[in-house]
Amino acid sequence: MQGKVLIVTGALGALGQVVAETALARGARVGGIDHVPSQAVATAQHIELGGVDLSDEAQAKTAVSAAAKHFGRLDALINIAGGFAFESVGDGDVKTWQRMYTLNVLTALNTSRAALPHLAASKAGRIVNVGAMGALQAGSGMGPYAASKAGVHRLTEALANEWKGKVTVNAVLPSIIDTEANRVSMPDADFSKWVTPQELAEVILFLASDAASAVTGALIPVSGRV
Repeated sequence: MQGKVLIVTGALGALGQVVAETALARGARVGGIDHVPSQAVATAQHIELGGVDLSDEAQAKTAVSAAAKHFGRLDALINIAGGFAFESVGDGDVKTWQRMYTLNVLTALNTSRAALPHLAASKAGRIVNVGAMGALQAGSGMGPYAASKAGVHRLTEALANEWKGKVTVNAVLPSIIDTEANRVSMPDADFSKWVTPQELAEVILFLASDAASAVTGALIPVSGRV
């Protein structure tokens, strides 16, 4: 990661913070984008752009351009921004499906489209998306979320083919991530079997590195110890 310039979306969330902090510790320069407002002071190594709605194409383009301008270039985009909802198909609300598509697919789509011209100018342009193992086979209550994450998987594959030879595009597919929010919502679960944010960050940063130059269009399950 030494000298690389990364954009991390959802940078103030549980996973985004770990990815950003790990990349910075390894010598990368990081632009964090999040819907949550940020008061962080910009430095030569780090800038945070808060209050950004990445489901809005114009806002996504403005934020990506600001980060790329701050650092002078862009080498990798890590799309972590998203959301989760647990709701049955028959008893649920169609608005939940719309919200999941907006939070998970549109954010990744808009940010990727904004970043691709910058990434193509890099010698090692990378996009890493966050899909979900739960989207490979949806269980009860997982319909809206799984459908949206399946959209992320197909977006990953399409972009990988369209930009082959210019930008690699891959996705990690975590099972349950060991976060405080997930522990609260599933207090009886065996947390030791979940994938930790740090473990997931290692895979993400590998895919964003020079070492992953031959990998594109891959959907990589990261299941912890289930």
